[in-house]
Amino acid sequence: METDNKTTLTEFVLLSFSTYHQTGVILFTVILLMYIICISGNLAIIILVKMEPSLHTPMYFFISIFSALEMMFISVTVPKLLSSLISSKRFISFVNCFTQLYFFNAFGVTECYLLAVMAFDRDLAINNPLRYGSFMTPKICLRLSILPWVSGFTIGLIPIIFISNLEFCRSNKVNHFFCDLSALQSLSCSNTFHSNVVTSIITVFAGLIPFSTIILIYIHIILTISKIKCIEGKIKAFSTCSSHLIVTSLFYGTVIIMYIRPRFTEYDKFIALIYTVIIPFLNPFIYTLRNKDVKVALLKPKF
Repeated sequence: METDNKTTLTEFVLLSFSTYHQTGVILFTVILLMYIICISGNLAIIILVKMEPSLHTPMYFFISIFSALEMMFISVTVPKLLSSLISSKRFISFVNCFTQLYFFNAFGVTECYLLAVMAFDRDLAINNPLRYGSFMTPKICLRLSILPWVSGFTIGLIPIIFISNLEFCRSNKVNHFFCDLSALQSLSCSNTFHSNVVTSIITVFAGLIPFSTIILIYIHIILTISKIKCIEGKIKAFSTCSSHLIVTSLFYGTVIIMYIRPRFTEYDKFIALIYTVIIPFLNPFIYTLRNKDVKVALLKPKF
């Protein structure tokens, strides 16, 4: 459709890692293995928490929800990435591109808020162990688990509304392996001022608020643990939240590095690989290898 000598795009081309022809097969193999292990590992955690009575606690309930979220989050980008690594057809329609972007944003924001809920759960368990069981009832846990999903799917929709109304009439080549917000904005020939402002505001609600909440919660946890006189008590209290702290640090660390940079660069694709593939791949190992209860449940005879 011609409008003012500009051609409105109807599809995009995901460049992915097309410039690295020699490593395409290697990347495909490694990422496919990571994807399979991630799905299998998280699915195993969900089944284990469901079947093992000793893991029927609020902490493991949230871990199982987190595992389900990780499977969805990695599945938004990896299948298309794998396809682009072995095929020359890297086209993605306008609708599919923004659908992918929406679910990527939604699941990403959901993870931010779910990590904050999990931090709150650990804080309550450490600071009020006697009241913890009576407060964290199944109904409360369910409500707390639903909140991140509602927040994620609501907040994630707002930038989509603004960026989908932009006019894309420049190159249709997206220099990324998925439809990333920054990469798409760079292709627009419209004024992106309002879109950038909305994106900045959304970033505050999507990432900064839950991140700040997690920091405050861990300050409270550290202060509480520091008051415990027994060394064994301190180690036991900290061990209950160490896995969550590692996962949170990995996720927010890479996301902050990615999105505080002023402009999108070629190397950002590799940074994006860390939080879209590598971290979801590592999380099942972090929650099993560093968790005594899970290791005991795995080794327990099932007959």
